[in-house]
Amino acid sequence: MNELPELVDGLPNVSGSEELIEDTLARAKDKPVFLPESRIDFTRIRAAAANALHMHQPLIPAGGSDLRTAAIISNLKYMMDNQGIGDNHNAPVFVWCYKRMGEFIPELFSEGKEPRIMLEYSGTLLHGMRQMGLNDVFDALKTITCDSRYRHAAEWLGCPWGHAVAPSTPIQDYRLHIKAWQHHFAAIFGLEALSRVRGFSPSEMAIPNHPDLAYEFVKTLKECGYQWVLVQEHTVELPETGAHPQQRHLPHMLECRNSKGETARIIAIIKTQGSDTKLVAQMQPWYEARSLSHWQLAGREVPPLVTQIADGENGGVMMNEFPPKYMEVVRESSGSDVPLMNATEYLEHLFALGISESDFPVIQPLFQKRIWDRFEPGSGDEKMETVIKSLAEEDHRFHMEGGSWTNNISWVRGYENLLGPMEKVSSLFYEKVIRPGMPTNEHRYRNALFHLMASQTSCYRYWGQGVWVDYGREICARAQQILTHDF
Repeated sequence: MNELPELVDGLPNVSGSEELIEDTLARAKDKPVFLPESRIDFTRIRAAAANALHMHQPLIPAGGSDLRTAAIISNLKYMMDNQGIGDNHNAPVFVWCYKRMGEFIPELFSEGKEPRIMLEYSGTLLHGMRQMGLNDVFDALKTITCDSRYRHAAEWLGCPWGHAVAPSTPIQDYRLHIKAWQHHFAAIFGLEALSRVRGFSPSEMAIPNHPDLAYEFVKTLKECGYQWVLVQEHTVELPETGAHPQQRHLPHMLECRNSKGETARIIAIIKTQGSDTKLVAQMQPWYEARSLSHWQLAGREVPPLVTQIADGENGGVMMNEFPPKYMEVVRESSGSDVPLMNATEYLEHLFALGISESDFPVIQPLFQKRIWDRFEPGSGDEKMETVIKSLAEEDHRFHMEGGSWTNNISWVRGYENLLGPMEKVSSLFYEKVIRPGMPTNEHRYRNALFHLMASQTSCYRYWGQGVWVDYGREICARAQQILTHDF
């Protein structure tokens, strides 16, 4: 049974039970969640592969002809209702993509196979699908999330509720996104299911590289109960050389220092570069893993883990080619010496061998070596900003905008007309809600938080200037109205 209601006064349950959530996560900390149910003989395998599916649809003010009064609905709903426009005819297939792992996994288990998949669904997608009455999607997902026969096959990854990008989202807001997703997920799938969520998937694979922001990012993840984070290989570097990590198929320790000299650490699972949907749709990680054997870690021979993540619905390869290839690879890999594994399952097997987090090689966000070469940790933020400014003047490629899987896109430059309203809403939320200590279970709090998070969705910047920026600005205007007049 769910211990929390999924909807409260028409809004998704994204706040109000913080103590219950924190207690659930604290009691589960350091307890293996996949190892007791894992059927993989870790001592016999030579490599493994992990695939993750990222699923997202934004909420947009498109439930009517007038942007200023249109209801906020899922973009999926808009696509479904307007299938003659552009690629909107894909909407029914998208719905199937959101549901199908809940069908594939039981089918494969009935054949005696060992399927694995990692799933990451944004809060806006989950809420939008429930608004649309897609209850069969949730029923299928609950089967593989909560049923003890299947739950070790599907590992859920946490994410920001509104698909906000970490480098350009105020850190206090990013923490709200993380906690809101935990609330919402627990309300849908139950507290026990939430206790099994150990990994975090940043939207757009974007992590901050400014030392102070990176420190707060990692500190926030750890304080919210996460054990590891998924990172892309070209967004991190080795502290000693500034080069990208070479042992990319082994866990690393993401270590972030700030200008005060404080350090925060979290395990990093590295996603390799490539054409993401094609690699996942064709199950490339498994084929790469088949070419590998044991690697050295802490003086032991351990199997490497080849990891990828991609949109789970976008593009013809994911819509059409992934299902048969996934089924084929599960059938071939099950019981072999190169199985599919999920990341937490893999980590728990490593720890059972006696390997500890301190054995993992250290990495840090991109470009930080250049800073530490000139900056003494603890010298303060003013000195750091002077160093950063000098480095940027010397090399136009140096930046503190973070790194993501879309490094050709800036999440800051060119979007001042949207970032201004977003920053104003963030400041208002702090002034009107956080500083006065408004109870998180009040409707006013939840309504303001819902609009704040919806306004920070990355899609309003990903697609460039035009209607998507208009959507973002409109939601910001509504959030500002709520914060100005309802308080």
